[in-house]
Amino acid sequence: MMAAVAYARVSSREQEREGYSIPAQRRILAEYARSHGFHVDREFIDVESAKNPGRKEFGILLRLLETDASPRIVLVEKTDRLYRNRADALAFEELIENRGVEVHLVKEARVIRKDSRSQDRFMHDIHVAVAKHYVENLKEEVKKGMREKAEEGIYPGRASFGYRNNSTTRSIDIDPERAPIVKTIFEWYGSGDYSLTTLRKAVIRDLGIRLSRSYLEKLLKNRFYIGYFVWQGIEYKGTHTPLISGELFAKVQGVFSGRNKPKYRKHDFAFAGLLTCAFDGCTVTTELQKGKYIYYRCSHGRGKCSLPYMREQDVSKRLGTVLKDIHVPEAVAQNIAESLQTDNERAESERQRRMVRIQQQLAGLRGRMDQMYEDKLNGKIDDGFWTRKMNEWRGLERTLESQHSAMSATLTKENVLSVKRIFELANRAYFLSLARNTAERGQLSSLDRAVASLVYVIVLTFLC
Repeated sequence: MMAAVAYARVSSREQEREGYSIPAQRRILAEYARSHGFHVDREFIDVESAKNPGRKEFGILLRLLETDASPRIVLVEKTDRLYRNRADALAFEELIENRGVEVHLVKEARVIRKDSRSQDRFMHDIHVAVAKHYVENLKEEVKKGMREKAEEGIYPGRASFGYRNNSTTRSIDIDPERAPIVKTIFEWYGSGDYSLTTLRKAVIRDLGIRLSRSYLEKLLKNRFYIGYFVWQGIEYKGTHTPLISGELFAKVQGVFSGRNKPKYRKHDFAFAGLLTCAFDGCTVTTELQKGKYIYYRCSHGRGKCSLPYMREQDVSKRLGTVLKDIHVPEAVAQNIAESLQTDNERAESERQRRMVRIQQQLAGLRGRMDQMYEDKLNGKIDDGFWTRKMNEWRGLERTLESQHSAMSATLTKENVLSVKRIFELANRAYFLSLARNTAERGQLSSLDRAVASLVYVIVLTFLC
């Protein structure tokens, strides 16, 4: 009996489970060998695509045929099981011509050898071309299907960290275990209190997950988390649920670009950042001496200055003297409040009008985008023009959506003090300063430093 080798292949484990089984191919090849007097010495089995060179068992088979003179017969079910690319076909053609190898294509009832008829060679070449065309056409159809999926707003790739692919609905779902981690990472970095290095350490320590510094940076800049994704150079608005608000995402990008970073102070001095030197206009800075005495002095930004060192207690007393003379008449305060209320109503009306205009612009823009998509499907425009215009319009869409989101945000009562309340604070500033310690005096009503600054403005206004 003549020695032979057998080769079988499926493209994936899924194909093997769905019926393109290796056992079926082996059974066919064994029956063929038995009926033709061949003894199969060795079998080579691949579970991978043949569209590109580089299959493991196929490569071992080639080296065996090149170095061992005994096995000259290769049994295979049909052409596309052996190769689907020109490089592998040429490698076997060289073995057939120079090493006397015979390829028995069982289902095609054809043997390809050095002295094969031209008709057999011709038909084999056709089968090789068909197999290659099948792969290339499949690739085009897959790309087309993925683009169609992207156009529908469904990301056609692997979901980002914090999401997961739903194989049943073919959509992107939130991962309930990892989504909170993503939100925490954005909130931490958006606070401005972390560098990427310290953020990584905190994530490992507090969240129990190990992510590299570069991965964290990529994650924090990924627009997928606010509902967008990029596919083949075009950004699409996804149907998946955003994990991060647009405001938080913008805040994080501001931290990356150097904005929104807080100014760190080692000590919380009462009047830090609120005073200016009367001699040269420089900032008045603070010094802590002997661990407990706080002094204020000119920062000397314009050279030597005559402003003397002042203890914090003295600054507080002088401020109290100024605050004692503050009084805003009720009628004046009421007129100012009513005027500002009118301005606010006018501003609100303008805000609503601009929001309606942006919504109309978005509707018109999306209508043009839909029409262009139809034109592309009908072959009226080419892919290059489509890609360029879609990138341009997606950018405009993002800008309009960002403007609409910013205008939609309204201030809550917790974040805004009424004008009437500010004047009340101004009128009572002196008595409040007497009732508090030195640090509390620095904040006046001490609701926050912003309110204190407003009261200082009122003080200066009435002094002038």
